Amino acid sequence: MVDIKSMTLEELTAWLKEQGEPAFRARQIFKWLYRGVTSFAEMTDLSKQLRQKLEERCTLTPPQVAQKQVSVQDGTIKYLWRLADGNCVESVLMRYQHGNTVCISCQVGCRMGCAFCASTIAGKVRDLTPAEMVDQVLFIKMDSGAPVSNIVLMGIGEPLDNFDTVLRFLTLANHPDGLNIGMRHISLSTCGLVEQIDKLAGYGLQLTLSVSLHAPDNETRSRIMPVNKSVGVEKLLEACRRYFDKTGRRVSYEYAMIDGVNDTDWQADLLTRRLKGAPAHVNLIPLNEVEESPLKPSRRVAAFQKRLEGHGVTVTVRRKLGGDIDASCGQLRRKAMGENGQRQWEKRG
Repeated sequence: MVDIKSMTLEELTAWLKEQGEPAFRARQIFKWLYRGVTSFAEMTDLSKQLRQKLEERCTLTPPQVAQKQVSVQDGTIKYLWRLADGNCVESVLMRYQHGNTVCISCQVGCRMGCAFCASTIAGKVRDLTPAEMVDQVLFIKMDSGAPVSNIVLMGIGEPLDNFDTVLRFLTLANHPDGLNIGMRHISLSTCGLVEQIDKLAGYGLQLTLSVSLHAPDNETRSRIMPVNKSVGVEKLLEACRRYFDKTGRRVSYEYAMIDGVNDTDWQADLLTRRLKGAPAHVNLIPLNEVEESPLKPSRRVAAFQKRLEGHGVTVTVRRKLGGDIDASCGQLRRKAMGENGQRQWEKRG
């Protein structure tokens, strides 16, 4: 069966020609897909014969809402989606003055093992398809009735660990007959896969690269982010400089503030030295607590911010949304997994 919604318009056109159908049908079908149809029978301007052919040869995999949490504080909506194979992933609709942002997942689970993240509990199950990524945005728009102007790939999974799928998703998201989201309104977050960052830079995309740095020194970063053991902060930042040189896009560095771990003055000073001379933006993130993790939110966010700004670093503190719901990525899925999630975390600890 053909995963028709994971196709680009060009691929769909070529496939339909192989089926003996005229090329113009491709755009008709493509537009129907991005209206959120859940069956080919809904494509009413296609012949009954063509709809039957699509039913026999293609598949649609719309997600089902397994759970939905709405924040009474700020209107943030957290979705737990049940996929066609029974696995679950999360997405979040966040409301800002500049527009609505949807944060989506790219994998079921994650194998990166970051100590502060609930998404990595029980490891990676599988990659998502382009269609499963698209549908998170599309069905949030349909369910919430809210227009979406920005997308962040910062949910469950490591985007650059599912590189080809993510690249195809970006094409579909950017297409005027697809999600129609401009590349500059898309942010991709990575824990720092150096080879993949260089590979992404080669495409010259105008998205925002957000690097989950979380510590400026190798000892601390390796302790909370296992990926650093094979990369190192120095090589990661060198790759980020190459990324800027090739794309002209300033890199954003995510920094989750963890009490007594990465929030000292000397670490702020080291971070300043690491970023000197490179166009950069540091986004300090008040840590969301995860029940199984011993890591706690820092009490020094303001002091850390002031010290960085004193050295001329561009800094913002991420607005904390969804405080009255399971805001941290992976928490809703973890609860759905039940005791298995707890056991897996204990094994890692």
